[in-house]
Amino acid sequence: MWMICNCRNGVSSYEIHRAVNVTQKSAWFMLHRLRLALQGSGIVKLGGDDKTVEVDETFIGGKARNMHRSRRRRVQIQNPENFGKTIVMGILERGGRVKTKVIANRKAESLRPVIMENVEPFTTLHSDEWLGYQSVREDYDHQVINHLEKYVDGNVHTNGIENFWSLFKRSLSGTYVAVEPFHLFRYADEQAFRFNHRKDENGNKLSDGDRFSIALSHVAGKRLTFAEVTGKVGETSF
Repeated sequence: MWMICNCRNGVSSYEIHRAVNVTQKSAWFMLHRLRLALQGSGIVKLGGDDKTVEVDETFIGGKARNMHRSRRRRVQIQNPENFGKTIVMGILERGGRVKTKVIANRKAESLRPVIMENVEPFTTLHSDEWLGYQSVREDYDHQVINHLEKYVDGNVHTNGIENFWSLFKRSLSGTYVAVEPFHLFRYADEQAFRFNHRKDENGNKLSDGDRFSIALSHVAGKRLTFAEVTGKVGETSF
């Protein structure tokens, strides 16, 4: 738990396997159980008076040019709208927390409910020019930055959430290498925990021990079985 809380790019199951002398399969299961413990409650919404929230989404998946032709064709057929990748949506309060959610597509009917659930009404909301965000204009002070023209327009930008995506993708490509879409939300929760607890409420940098203590306080009442983490809940065994 200390390592997953304090290693900026995460820690692989193979490293845990070597460090504590368990099998790699056991280490992989242990890490998923810890990621469940790191999940936030999600009750308190982001934004509010005089606060700015950035929203964006990113595609997670292997590069098409690195895939075998048959695999590239298969993933494109299975998910043509998403270019064979998984979409993760991020909502970041400037100077505060970030929340993430894996979504099915980038359409307004997928984006709007996530924003309404996690952001206080009438908050200043910054996004890129994607049309899926236009549906929230009645409920938020929605301001758009067109990335085809510029990346910053005064105070309007999405650089904060873009920075989070950079950290997230660095951990996926550098530490975990291969992540199944079924488990992707767990890795997003892990990265969000480290990001949200990099500083305290006064803006001071949190120590590794403080971050570890916060993680321990989240453990109670959370349980994840091997059947659940492998998607085999409800299957009959013989």
